Amino acid sequence: MLTLKGDSIYLRALEPNDLEFLYAVENNEAIWEVSNTQTPYSRFLIKQYLKNAHQDIYEAKQLRLAICKDKNFPAIGLIDLFDFDPKNNRAGVGIMIQNQEDRSIGIGKEALGLLIQYAFRKLNLHQLYANIATENQPSLSLFTTFGFEKIGTKKQWNLVDGKYKDEAMFQLINHPL
Repeated sequence: MLTLKGDSIYLRALEPNDLEFLYAVENNEAIWEVSNTQTPYSRFLIKQYLKNAHQDIYEAKQLRLAICKDKNFPAIGLIDLFDFDPKNNRAGVGIMIQNQEDRSIGIGKEALGLLIQYAFRKLNLHQLYANIATENQPSLSLFTTFGFEKIGTKKQWNLVDGKYKDEAMFQLINHPL
């Protein structure tokens, strides 16, 4: 089982007991904007997803890890590698911390740092990318802290509450020493 330990958090593989957490997250309309979700998920569908969560990143083309304050505590967020492309050695990155009180206190920063290390050192990826709404200051700050560079803006890319919003694309190239 994959577990990455930081100074104050753990990233771990999803477990069957994450069902209710995933159900709450996936059906929280407040975060649908960042996940490009349009419809709710049933417990049945999430249970099926968890049954397949054991798949290797090379098979599933994604890796979703739970962010935990302690290896025995429930998840407080999720961090993903998605659109995994082993031919070109790249993947997208997404992160979500569920509760407001767990945000802006360094948890996301530590989780992203652990994931970047894993992606570059263990998976030998050449690059990571992130798509971030141009109004999402906390995420813009988080990703640029790690050296992600803005490589473009997709104008009027996402329709949110009847308004089109821009989305920036960021990229981090692995420059091994």
